[in-house]
Amino acid sequence: MHQSISVFDMFKIGVGPSSSHTLGPWKAAIQFCSFLASKAPIEQVISVRVILYGSLAKTGKGHGTDVAVQLGLSGENPETFDVVNIRDRIQDIQKMKRLVLAGQHEIVFDPKEDIEFFITESLPYHPNGMGFLAEMNNGNHISQTYYSVGGGFVEQENHKPADTFQIQLPFPINTAKDLLHWCMKTGMSVSEIVLENEASWRPEVATREGVIRIWNTMNQSIFQGCHHDGILPGGLNVRRRAKDLNQRMMGNALYTGRHEWLAAIAKGGRDFRYTIDWVSCFALAVNEENASFGRVVTAPTNGAAGVIPAVLQYLITFCENNAEEKVVQFLLTASEIGSIFKKGATISAAMGGCQAEIGVSSAMAAAALCECLGGTQRQVLMAAEIAMEHHLGLTCDPIGGLVQIPCIERNSMGAIKAITAAQLALQSAPDFAKVSLDAVISTMWETARDMSAKYKETSDGGLAQQIPLSLSEC
Repeated sequence: MHQSISVFDMFKIGVGPSSSHTLGPWKAAIQFCSFLASKAPIEQVISVRVILYGSLAKTGKGHGTDVAVQLGLSGENPETFDVVNIRDRIQDIQKMKRLVLAGQHEIVFDPKEDIEFFITESLPYHPNGMGFLAEMNNGNHISQTYYSVGGGFVEQENHKPADTFQIQLPFPINTAKDLLHWCMKTGMSVSEIVLENEASWRPEVATREGVIRIWNTMNQSIFQGCHHDGILPGGLNVRRRAKDLNQRMMGNALYTGRHEWLAAIAKGGRDFRYTIDWVSCFALAVNEENASFGRVVTAPTNGAAGVIPAVLQYLITFCENNAEEKVVQFLLTASEIGSIFKKGATISAAMGGCQAEIGVSSAMAAAALCECLGGTQRQVLMAAEIAMEHHLGLTCDPIGGLVQIPCIERNSMGAIKAITAAQLALQSAPDFAKVSLDAVISTMWETARDMSAKYKETSDGGLAQQIPLSLSEC
């Protein structure tokens, strides 16, 4: 069966620092509230208990999983909740030891007692498992298990993923081969194929408006990150760098807002070092916002949220493509590449290491940039293949369980690799490629399955074990 994944499944507006450990659990908590309401009146609930397993338990504190489930149980929407209020809301719950379930019914809830981290246990289906248990006033219990499978996607136990993908698309796609088949048969570009498929969900104008909203959120996260300084939360004492880089490169340039700022950057020229510095700055900015519980877009995950915005901003600022149509084309193309990786492998670091996050985001950005710069359909797929080929085996070993080291810098590296991959593809004949995108996706999945569990978002290996424990405790 062909899975039907929309651009708005791949790109979700939410809150950092992790799509699988923050956004996913937040959404799972909301789903559990809905599940409860379908079984009995919310007013009959007297208590709720949350159990986090595997990777969620091992790095949940650093990723804010406990924060996310509290906000989700409170009925807050991660897309619209004012991130400025997160700290105060959590402190209120901790102080009062009470929570307004689904925003409707107050229950006793002590986060220290009612959120448990089972770091030695992992559920068989996926490392990011979580259980919710509600006690009712008649003595009955209602429970449900959910899995945060990467990129903010949540699956309910015993609920097949295919059950949620029943939309019949005019161009069904599971693999890169499928995509190329439709492109060759119709003569359409990747983005045009995607736009036709999106019409199965909504009118074209709604898709375009939604994609621009996604870009505006990405763009705002770049701007915010370039104008905020200080120390990132969590205990590692990592200092934010994007603002300093921004100030150093802007020099005496004056601006009053985001549009004037970008115009001033563009006027600085297209010197190689200047351009690379800005691409790095854009990526750092987004992921420093992400690490600070800021609003970002999963692309395809929060840990890799900076790659696609940085490359798209590069296209707009330095390639003379400041047009809304290019934004839509870029993000539609990127989303299709991401969905093919999700279908054929994984976009979850807890399943595949960081190759599944930064690697996939780099491939998405490379393909999108290649198409926007005039690449053929084959060159677009080639760009994605090149980008992923040079991320194979990349491990996920966050220090202290935080999405900071090496995650933030890694977004800059992924963005630069994406630009390089796009340029290589544009300068190559499609027949030059010896490895297909499907082959590299298969290889990535095989590598993921061979990879030691300690390199899959557990902080049990790699860099996470090279830092003194006193620094990594949060």
